[in-house]
Amino acid sequence: MARRDIERRVTERGHDHMASYNVPVHGRGGGVLSQIGGHIAAKAAPYTPPWIGAATLPPLAGWGVHAMWGETALSAGLASAGMGIGAAVLSAVTWTVSGGTNKFRRFRRAQATASVAAAMGWLTCSISAGPFGHPMTDLWLLGGGLFAASWNVRQLMRNAHDETEETTDKGGLGKLAEAIGLEKVQVTRAKGNGKGMVTADVAVPPGKTMDDVQAAAPKLAAALQVPPSAVTVKKDPNNAGRGSFAARVADLLEDGVPFLPPRELGLLPTEPIPVGLYADGEEWSINPFLADILQHLLIMGVTGSGKSEFARAVLAHLMTRRKLSIWLIDLAKGEQTLGHMAEGLDWFVNNKRGGRKEAKLMLKSLPSIISARGDELAKEGLDQWTPASKLNAMVVWVEEAADIADFDVLDEIARKARSVGIWLVISLQRATWTNLSTDVRANLQASACFGVDEAADASFGLPDRVTDSGAIPDWGSDRPGYGYATGMGIPTDRWTTEVRGSLTKEVRDQIREMVLAAAPYRDPLDDISATAAGLAYAQRTHHGTNRTTTLDEVSGPAQLHAVAAPAGDEGQDEDEEAFTPEQEEAVTMELDDAYAEVMSHIPADPEPDADYARLSLDDDVPAPDAESGISFEQPNKPSTEEARAILYGEIDGWASRGRLTFETGDLIPAAVAAGRKRGWLQNELKKLTDDGALQHDAHGEYSIVRPLTAAA
Repeated sequence: MARRDIERRVTERGHDHMASYNVPVHGRGGGVLSQIGGHIAAKAAPYTPPWIGAATLPPLAGWGVHAMWGETALSAGLASAGMGIGAAVLSAVTWTVSGGTNKFRRFRRAQATASVAAAMGWLTCSISAGPFGHPMTDLWLLGGGLFAASWNVRQLMRNAHDETEETTDKGGLGKLAEAIGLEKVQVTRAKGNGKGMVTADVAVPPGKTMDDVQAAAPKLAAALQVPPSAVTVKKDPNNAGRGSFAARVADLLEDGVPFLPPRELGLLPTEPIPVGLYADGEEWSINPFLADILQHLLIMGVTGSGKSEFARAVLAHLMTRRKLSIWLIDLAKGEQTLGHMAEGLDWFVNNKRGGRKEAKLMLKSLPSIISARGDELAKEGLDQWTPASKLNAMVVWVEEAADIADFDVLDEIARKARSVGIWLVISLQRATWTNLSTDVRANLQASACFGVDEAADASFGLPDRVTDSGAIPDWGSDRPGYGYATGMGIPTDRWTTEVRGSLTKEVRDQIREMVLAAAPYRDPLDDISATAAGLAYAQRTHHGTNRTTTLDEVSGPAQLHAVAAPAGDEGQDEDEEAFTPEQEEAVTMELDDAYAEVMSHIPADPEPDADYARLSLDDDVPAPDAESGISFEQPNKPSTEEARAILYGEIDGWASRGRLTFETGDLIPAAVAAGRKRGWLQNELKKLTDDGALQHDAHGEYSIVRPLTAAA
């Protein structure tokens, strides 16, 4: 499928959804009385049809049948007999088709049947007696008026009550409640939506709580012969004695949910994102950037549960939008999941060599970006990011976060990023405290939980009120794509409804063409965020495509698929797990043996008690003994500016070769060349960190944010 064809079709689809509405504008006219009269007429109009029918239909129909068959006694008798039989049949049909299970519908059935029977009886008598003599005229006026008035009363009651309401239910769900030991629980307003869902309101008697009903939900699911997750019971937040019941008695999603492309390219980040369907057939969509609070997302589920399908569906839509930049880390599957749509990512870190280092650099750059974006939004007078800002919205998507998680950095990002328009998405199989700290998890207020192996695992990703209702996806990978979702603009009453994500595997090629067609619409990352990200962003491996770059500029294998190792580190990556634990133990033993052999050839210190034995490199050089006649030539000590130039030059040299992290000990040779001690070196590094040129983490590692030569 050609790129232009994809763009044309997606754009035409968007135009098909647009419609124009002409709203008439009424001018002022008439007096107060005319306005009052018009208001009364408008209110009375819905109640006039029964009166019009009662006033016109009987005399017209009576005159017609009398004129046709009332001439002779024989024809009148035969016609009356036939009309009587027809009246009985029509009354029976009316009784059958107007059935109902509540008191409103039962009254409607009786009223409709009585109206038909009375009208047909009067019409039968009109054949012989005629419609305009006594007592036919009297019966018409009195009976027609009474029946018209009764239908008006029904209209008034219908406006005051929901005729679908189930006032009592001693059959159906009521009998099921009795069967599972909840015979005193009142089940009302039970109804189906025609799409496999049955809902009802539940009220408990004194001495019972909704917890008792929730505990009985598995028994109810067994009685209905549906999966345990198909029955949910929610509490009413305003009334502890009431709640609601929902049961999925038919699965409309078992054949899969086709991927729904965007209605047009170049939408804003605040437009809804369709990602699947609910169990009742309604569209499942999310809108994180339009919600009152930008809620970071936790995606959880075992391998094969549908996390990757969900990621592709969400990211495919986001990659076609303007004022949005997407950063993604996937060290588990690399390009297997999202490689076909990588051109829509502004920064993509995969599992190629050096990926783990680059992923950590990406995460370490975010605190500086958050601070810079916060300052800019304050200048713009915005409390939180909106499309009115000149900043792009940002998505930072981390797959299998447990592989690279630095809890301190993630916690800071999760706490501060939402107000500046950065949406953090973390995906992993189990969000236990060993994989994700409880502080980070507390700041991930939205969730998409797919199949898990244990019911307890769902509590790591879903709110308690959801799991307490029975919405627990403990089916593992048996039902891929099924799950529950909360937050991200989803109404709270939908949190306990099962969802299924869109199928994207079958349309991988179409999604790629769509992402490429959207390149002219994607904006580059705003200058403020890009500058704050520093060298880590400037030297990133993958640049993506947008309206200022083309596919040819970034399609080289060195840019899209590999991270060059820093100079001097060829073939090495200190963060990569190159050996199994058994291999590492063997290597360690070999190194220890080699060290012992080398040290055995070095003679012991011949003067262990000499005065110089306890000197260290940081000590001042002692003055020579005057009687020895020995003198030392003191080299010229570099000035402060020269010392800093040596130090900054060493750091900039690393940055130019792609090495953006180091530890204090790596700069000891530069400090010696500068004629300075460790204390001076540590003070200089602290100054550079305070200035934002470097970043320092809790593990003692420094990250280079921007070049230092200009500061020397």
